Amino acid sequence: MSTSRPDDVDPMLGTPSAAPLPPTPPIPSAATTDQRSVGDIVSDIAQDLSQLLKQELELAKTELKEEATKAGKGAGLLGGAGVAGHLVLLFLSLTIVFLLDNWMPIEVAALIVTALWAVVAAALALTGKKSLQATNPQLPRTQHTLKEDAAWARAQKN
Repeated sequence: MSTSRPDDVDPMLGTPSAAPLPPTPPIPSAATTDQRSVGDIVSDIAQDLSQLLKQELELAKTELKEEATKAGKGAGLLGGAGVAGHLVLLFLSLTIVFLLDNWMPIEVAALIVTALWAVVAAALALTGKKSLQATNPQLPRTQHTLKEDAAWARAQKN
């Protein structure tokens, strides 16, 4: 025996399938939308700012980590280039020694190449020393602005 159902009844739920939609709630006016106190609003703003700052810090950490990784790879590649450059200079020096060996004893040729590198090393050392002496590690502008900031903070405190 079969039971008959009306055509507009959902067989799974047993409810009318074409149920009318619930009425939409009225759109609140500007006067009735926010009945929170000023303290609640300020608290919400503070929480939002705190969350925003945390998110910005996380983003900065992530970006810094990525940039540090790139910088580390670059530094490693430069270190490898330095080692390769050192080997180039070593073999170039040996080549010059062997070329000079055609006209003089090998000991004299090696001494000439060694003296040449000693002159290059001395010139680089003197240039580096002058460059270091020209630096001012005391950071006078930074010291001056820090003193101004400390004086301003003391004035605000009093």
